[in-house]
Amino acid sequence: MENRFFLESLGCARNQVDSNAMVGLLRQAGWRLTSDPAEAGVIVVNTCSFIEPAAEESIDTILELARMKRDGVCRRLIVAGCLPERYREAIQEALPEVDVFLGTGALHDIAAAADGTLDAHCRLPDPAGCRFPDALGGWAKPWDHVAYLKIAEGCVRHCTYCIIPKLKGTQRSRPVKTLVAEADALIRDGVKEIILVAQDTTHYGRDLMDPADLSALLRELSALSPDIWIRSLYGHPESIDEEMIQTIAESRNILSYYDIPIQHADDDVLRRMGRCCTGDDLRRLFSRIRTIDPEAVLRTTAIVGFPGETVADFNRLLNFVEEVRFDHLGVFIYSDAGDLPSHRLPDPVPKPLAEQRYDDLMTCQREISFEKNQARIGHVYPVLVDESVEPGLFTGRSPFQAPEVDGVTDIRDERGTGTRSRVGEFERVRITDALEYDLAGEPE
Repeated sequence: MENRFFLESLGCARNQVDSNAMVGLLRQAGWRLTSDPAEAGVIVVNTCSFIEPAAEESIDTILELARMKRDGVCRRLIVAGCLPERYREAIQEALPEVDVFLGTGALHDIAAAADGTLDAHCRLPDPAGCRFPDALGGWAKPWDHVAYLKIAEGCVRHCTYCIIPKLKGTQRSRPVKTLVAEADALIRDGVKEIILVAQDTTHYGRDLMDPADLSALLRELSALSPDIWIRSLYGHPESIDEEMIQTIAESRNILSYYDIPIQHADDDVLRRMGRCCTGDDLRRLFSRIRTIDPEAVLRTTAIVGFPGETVADFNRLLNFVEEVRFDHLGVFIYSDAGDLPSHRLPDPVPKPLAEQRYDDLMTCQREISFEKNQARIGHVYPVLVDESVEPGLFTGRSPFQAPEVDGVTDIRDERGTGTRSRVGEFERVRITDALEYDLAGEPE
């Protein structure tokens, strides 16, 4: 058990990719991954601290796993990622149980941290100067047939509510050739859906010495195989151009799935958020997408309770959601912290009022989602089968359902043999029932 390690990955898909990169580095150094922390000589926690609840979850997880130093065989507890990067000396003092802290720019040091040869208790190099580890299986797989591929690290935006540029540095895009090679390896390994992620996916390539953009990358990936899905998450309304929309609309295997967080729709709130667009800009963008690509599925996120948000501001957001009718919407309550620029803004919104606005916006979206799902009854869609629940019952996702953030499609095969519905394969499914977020159907 001496050379076994356990890794707990918290946060978003981008963090999962970082975790897999560390797994690759540790395996190269001779370590073996275990799913049981009680038998691990080294425990690694890759943390998230984007908002306060995420930081609290990270700390709770660290304290829970620290028990393995007493009750298991763990001799080294390593905390990596956003939590030490954000809180630095304060988190080191608060967690004496931890042997090594690695910031977001120190992932390359994970093997030295594990074997005890790292000459520091805490490594916090500037993340902007650090390269993402290539060719180490640095992608994350929620299932064997689905993989996240990180195409860039960092962000050039200056949103006042966001800590990401401080934690990750400015944008560093990965070369097209590197990404195409990794995607090809994934496809040869049986992956059927590749999901591109970054802090600002649609801004990809603009920092490279050899100019590139997301449209060019998508075309290269699309040409690898006609039998895969390519999906992109975490776009930005300011970096989506007509060429990108045309590229997606004209391709058979690039999904017409547009994940474009708006965060708000009121002009004054958007300005205080540091978002360089207006509500009308967003209206024109979504209208243009739907005109060029009638099959487009729109996903977004919004923040309620931002400092200074008035009743009128919130109602503009609510009306915008009712008008655009997003297929998927995630809502967050503004999370304040002293190291955010938005912390200095006046007129904080009381938490109970922010929670009420959250409920109101989610209620609105549930009704929209239910109506959209009801309209899908009777239609046939390709579904990528993700899991076998029981004999004759499977779950999967249609092209308009991203893993871990949207609903699912349940597939009932009344024959009960499961011979037609295979995990990791595409199945044509006729929709027979619909709920607020999930669908159900039968193999055609």
